[in-house]
Amino acid sequence: MKFALFSRLLSGLALGLAALTMTPAQAAPFDTLDPVQPSDTPGKIEVLEFFFYTCPHCNHIEPLIEKWQKTLPDSVVFKSVPVAFNASMRDMQKLYYTLDALDRLDLQPAVFKAIHEQGKDLTQAKNIIDWAAAQGMDRQTFTDTFNSFGVQTKVSRADELTKSYHVEGTPTIAVGGRYLTSPAQTGTYQGAIDEADKLVKQLLAGK
Repeated sequence: MKFALFSRLLSGLALGLAALTMTPAQAAPFDTLDPVQPSDTPGKIEVLEFFFYTCPHCNHIEPLIEKWQKTLPDSVVFKSVPVAFNASMRDMQKLYYTLDALDRLDLQPAVFKAIHEQGKDLTQAKNIIDWAAAQGMDRQTFTDTFNSFGVQTKVSRADELTKSYHVEGTPTIAVGGRYLTSPAQTGTYQGAIDEADKLVKQLLAGK
C-alpha cells in the first residue's frame, strides 16, 4: 500500500518537475497556440490554470494564483483545470469538480495542505470521501456528487482541454486560448503569473 502510494506520488512529482526543467535563457516566457482555442465563455477572455494536486509546484503557486485571480477584471474569467496524465490521477480530478459542484472550493488550500504537509493519500476515491467527511461535508452528498454524470462530464472536458492545449507539465497557465506560460519558461512562480497578467492586459488592449 505504501509502495503504491509512493509510486503514484513519484510519478506525479516527475511530471511536475518537467514543468521546471527549462530556464528563461532556454525559452521564451510564453508559447503561442496554433490553432487558437475557442473559449467556453463567449465574450470574455478565458484564463485556464492546468494543475494537479500532488504536483509540488502547483502547491507552491496556488496561493499566488488565488491572490492574482482576485485582481482580474470582470471581462476575464478564470478556471482551474485538473489534469490526469495517468489513471492514478483520475479521482483527484473528480475531487476538484465535486468541490466545485458543491460550492466548496474554499477547501482547495486544505486539499493541498493535506497532501503536501500532512502526507495524506488523496489519490483514491475512498480516502477522498473520508477526507471530505472529516471536513464536515455530508458523506452521502459528496459521494453522490463525486460519482455523478455532471462531474464525469467536467472531467472529460478537462481531458479534452489538456490535449487541445498541448499541456505536458504543470502548472501551466493559458491565456485567451492563444498563449501558454509557466514557471518553466519564466524561471519563477511569480514570474509565470506576471507574464500571464501581461498577456491578459495585451488582449484587453486588443494587441
